[in-house]
Amino acid sequence: MSDILLDVKELHTYFFTDQGVVPAVEGVSLTVHQGEVVGIVGESGCGKSVTSLSIMKLVPDPPGKIVSGEINFKGENLVNASEKRMKQIRGNKIAMIFQEPMTSLNPLFTIGNQLRESIRNHENMTHQEAYKKAIELLKLVGLPRAEQMIHEYPHQLSGGMRQRVMIAMAMSCDPELLIADEPTTALDVTIQAQILDLMKKLKKENNMSILLITHDLGVVSEMCERVVVMYAGQVVEKGTVREIIKNPKHPYTKGLIRSLPKMAKNNQKLYSIPGTVPRPKIGRVACRFAPRCEYAFERCFKENPALFSLDSSRASRCFLYDAMERNTMENDKADIDS
Repeated sequence: MSDILLDVKELHTYFFTDQGVVPAVEGVSLTVHQGEVVGIVGESGCGKSVTSLSIMKLVPDPPGKIVSGEINFKGENLVNASEKRMKQIRGNKIAMIFQEPMTSLNPLFTIGNQLRESIRNHENMTHQEAYKKAIELLKLVGLPRAEQMIHEYPHQLSGGMRQRVMIAMAMSCDPELLIADEPTTALDVTIQAQILDLMKKLKKENNMSILLITHDLGVVSEMCERVVVMYAGQVVEKGTVREIIKNPKHPYTKGLIRSLPKMAKNNQKLYSIPGTVPRPKIGRVACRFAPRCEYAFERCFKENPALFSLDSSRASRCFLYDAMERNTMENDKADIDS
């Protein structure tokens, strides 16, 4: 489709350590269309953040490296792009909000210095013009007393204010794609809602696309149009938000949905998926989720399932949706019934 802004194909990102090769991302494919919000969801350690850093080509090298795959942005494969070219794209075309603003903002420089540097790195502006734009950006993201705040340091601001500064910095060059890595982590519920409302407002005003990385399905249902569910470095399910929330297909996605508290139930015991995410391992042949899956059968421990297409918008990495496997199960059931 002509309106595809980002098209990631079979992305593999590995870390080469003294203890061996760690496959953090294995065969991830996803698309983001113009003006669309796509969510990547999964628990900690599933490869969400490494996927986003790979798109920005910010994976530390060494030890990390994109070993194969494509990252097509407006038809240009960024995997082959030089660092000089990536500096032109970062900020101007693709911007990123990092997970923890306190570690992303330099504690030794004022908010104004950091915003002006970001602006002047990408736009041909004088010092005074960049200063005025920095104040305008702080006002755009709803920060009060912008003229005074520009002279303050990150530690003088609250968590919500620092996150707004990060959004202002990301929006400084009107990017076409915004990658937001856990933008509401460690913020209270009221500030979370304000940050999400702000992102929706900026997205609408700028016709901007957003790739939202989160573990919070509530945020996904509030913000996204389509969802990519990741587990142990792989995409295990894709679909629209409505499809995923109302009718999850993959056992892992079903477990995530079951983990959500039900508003209508009192004194409920929250469900949790048994076990933990497996450590990344090169050459693993079984289904990554099989040891934790209540539906697992013999084949799941011997083969790694493909991402089976269910319809034009749905896909699930589970042998339950392999047509050949379904036919075998139905025949076995018929034999038992007869």
